[in-house]
Amino acid sequence: MNVSLATIPLAAQRGKWAEALADLGLQEAGDTDTPVWAAIDVRTAPSGSLFARIRSGPTDLAYRPAAATRASAYVMFDRTSPDALSEDAALHISDGALPWRLALDGEVDLLVLRVRRDLIFGALGSSACPSPLRLGGGVLGQSARQLLGTIHDRFDALEAMELAPLETALMGLLSSLLRLDRRMEKAGATQVQSSHFQRVTAAVEAKLSQPELAMRDVAASEGMSQRYLQKLFELHHTTFSDFVRTRRLEKARAALQSQDQKSASIAQIAFQCGFSDQGHFSRLFRAAFGLTPRACRAMAQEPAIARPYNRGRPTGTHHAGQSITADAPRPLPHQESHAREGEPLRMRAHAETVHWGFLSRDIPPVLRVPSGSEVVIETLTQHASDDHDRMIRGDAGAESVFHWTAEGKNVERRGAGPLDASLLGRGAGEGFGVHILTGPIFIEDAAPGDILEVQILDIAPRPSANPDFEGRCFASNTSTWWGYQYSDYLDSADFREVVTIFEVEPDGDTARAVYSFRWTPQTDPYGIRHPIIDYPGVPVDHSTVTKTFDPMPNIRVPLFPHFGCMAVAPKEHVLVDSIPPGNFGGNLDNWRAGKGSTLYLPVLVPGALFSVGDGHLALGDGEVNGTALECSLNGTFRFILHKKGETASKPFLSGLNCPLLETPAEFVIHGFSYPDYLRDLGQDAQAEVYRRSSLDLALRSAFRATRKFLMDAWTLDEDAATTFMSTAVDFGITQVADGNWGIHAVIPKAAFVPEHCVDNG
Repeated sequence: MNVSLATIPLAAQRGKWAEALADLGLQEAGDTDTPVWAAIDVRTAPSGSLFARIRSGPTDLAYRPAAATRASAYVMFDRTSPDALSEDAALHISDGALPWRLALDGEVDLLVLRVRRDLIFGALGSSACPSPLRLGGGVLGQSARQLLGTIHDRFDALEAMELAPLETALMGLLSSLLRLDRRMEKAGATQVQSSHFQRVTAAVEAKLSQPELAMRDVAASEGMSQRYLQKLFELHHTTFSDFVRTRRLEKARAALQSQDQKSASIAQIAFQCGFSDQGHFSRLFRAAFGLTPRACRAMAQEPAIARPYNRGRPTGTHHAGQSITADAPRPLPHQESHAREGEPLRMRAHAETVHWGFLSRDIPPVLRVPSGSEVVIETLTQHASDDHDRMIRGDAGAESVFHWTAEGKNVERRGAGPLDASLLGRGAGEGFGVHILTGPIFIEDAAPGDILEVQILDIAPRPSANPDFEGRCFASNTSTWWGYQYSDYLDSADFREVVTIFEVEPDGDTARAVYSFRWTPQTDPYGIRHPIIDYPGVPVDHSTVTKTFDPMPNIRVPLFPHFGCMAVAPKEHVLVDSIPPGNFGGNLDNWRAGKGSTLYLPVLVPGALFSVGDGHLALGDGEVNGTALECSLNGTFRFILHKKGETASKPFLSGLNCPLLETPAEFVIHGFSYPDYLRDLGQDAQAEVYRRSSLDLALRSAFRATRKFLMDAWTLDEDAATTFMSTAVDFGITQVADGNWGIHAVIPKAAFVPEHCVDNG
C-alpha cells in the first residue's frame, strides 16, 4: 500500500488519510486536523507483519484495541531527528491489548511495525506492557535502533523476501530487550517457566527434521508432563503443533533462499525440514508466505542486472549537511542589478553567477527581484567543451566558466559530491550532477506553500564569439553510457559514446550535423583520465579523435529551443544532484518548455531561489541516447508570485504540488518515478533514485497528479476525471535519461468549455 496526500484531491484527503491509518489499526486522535502533507508506505512480510513508514506534518496518532489487532504488537521508531540512533531516541513498543496515543510535532518520519504479539512478548507469557513502552539503550537497544534505521532508510528498496530475515532478527533483539526491562519482570511468565520454554523450544529445533516428531517425545526427553508442556506454549499464545509447523516452514524458506542449497530439490528441502509429503508442504508454504516454494526460490536466485557504469552516488555517501561556503557563487560587483528604464534586468553567465551540477537552498542568491520582474538570463551548456573552438573561444562568460588549467579551474565543484573527489576520484563534486545553472534568483516575499509562475517570454541561441565562426550557433548531442541505447547496441560488444556537433541552418528553424566522433579516453588538465564521459566540462583533445563529417547528410533536425532544467531550491539542507527532477522542477527535459510557455513550481524555501540552465535546441520525447541538442541559450523570463491560497486569478493552481507547464494550447502535468524522491527514498535517496526508477512508477505518478489536477482545479469527480484522461489526455515519456524517469500528461485546453457557453438544455 502506498498513500500520499500529494496525489489525493483536496476534498478527499481527510477521508483517505483516515482510511490509510485504519489499515494499520490506527486513527487520528480526537479532532486533530489532517496533516498538510502526509504519506504512508506499507510493506507486508510473508508472515503477515506490516512494515509502515509514515511521513507527514505534525500529527497525533492513537490506537484503540480491536478484535483484529488484539493479538498484535506495535513497534514505533521515530526517525525524525538527526540523533534517532542515539540511546535515548524514541523507540516504543506497545501491546495490542492496551490503547495508546503518540503526539508528534514538526516534520514526522516514523517507522511503524505491526507484528504478531507472540514474536515480541512470547517469552513474557500473557503479560501486557505499559503502553506504549519506551525502550532504553544498551547494546541490544542500540542494535535494534541501528536495524530499524536501516529498514527505514532502505524502505523503498526492500524486497518482499528480505522482510522475513529482517523481521526474525529484529524480533529477537526486541524480545531480548524486553526481557531485560525491569518493568516487565513481574508481568509475565515466571523465570522458571521462561527457562523451561527456552529448553523445550531448543529440543524442538534439534528434532524438526523428524516427520514423526510428537509432543509426548519432547515432554519425555525434557522430563516434564505433556500437560505442563502444553501450558508453556499456551503462555506464549501458541500450541505445540503450530509452533512446530511454523518453525519447519521458516527453516524451509531459509533453505530455499540459500545459495548453499540451490542444488537441492524442493522435495529434498521439504524432507529435511520434517515434511514427508511435498504436496502438503507446498500448500502449507503458500498459505503461510503467499507464494509457492518454487516462486520463493526463483526470487532469491534471480540474478541482478548489471550495467557497465552507474550514474549518481554510491550507496551510503549522502553527505548530509555538506557545506558549500567555500565554493558558493558570489554576486559580481558589476552585475546588472538595476535595469535601464524600459529594459529587463540581465543576469550574465559567469564563473561567479553559476553553480555547476547541483541545487541547494544554501547557495547565496545572485539577484533579488520582486514579483512581476522581467530578467534576461544567460545560460551555458555543459557540453560546450565538446568543441571549444565553436562554443567557448572568444566568449568571455563561457571562458570564465570553463577555464581549467593544471593550476586550477574557475568553477571547482561540478556535482553534488565531495570537493576532494574521495568517492570515485573523478574531480571536485564527482560529476554527481552535470548542468551549469545560472542563479539562484531570490523572489521577494516568496514562502513555502506559494506558487512561482515562470513565464518564458523569449529564447535565443547564444552565438559563437570566435571570429572564425562569429554569429553562427552550434550545439552538441552525445550518445552516452547512461543512454537507453547503451545496453542495446546491435553489436553488443561495441560499447561506445558518440559526440555529434550540429550547426543551426541560416533559416533558424533547423540544424544539420557538421561532424561526429567517438569518445576516446581524455585526460583532463589535472591529469585524471576519463575513459567515458563521467565528469562535466572535460576538454576534448581533438587530435585524439577521428571525425566523420556530414554524418547525417539527408537530415535536418527541427528546432524547438527550450530550457531542460528550471528549478526552485529543494527544501532539504543538502547538495542535490542536478540530474534527477522532482517536485521542485529541475531537469524536466520537456521540449514544450519553450518561448510562450509558463512553468508553475511549488515554492519550497523562502525566496524560492530559482535557477535555470541545460539549454536545448531540440529534444525528442524520451531523450533515449541521454542528451538533447545541447546549446547555450539566453532566455527572457517574467516571475509572478501566487501566495498560498490566493489562486482566484488562476483556479487551476489550487492544490498544485508538482511542476505544471502551460502552453497556449495545453496544460502539461509532470510525473516521475518518485515525485519527492529526496524525502521518499531516505538517506540514500540520491543513489537509490537511479536504481529504482521505472516507467510504471512514473506513469502511476502522472496519472495520480493528473487526476488530482482535474478534480481540484476543474471540479470533476473521480469517474469523470478518469474518463476524460482516457479519452482526451496524452501520456508520453518525457525522459529515461535522468535517474528519476518522467512521464508527462498533455491536457488540451480546448476541452474546457467556458461556463457561459455550456448548454445544459
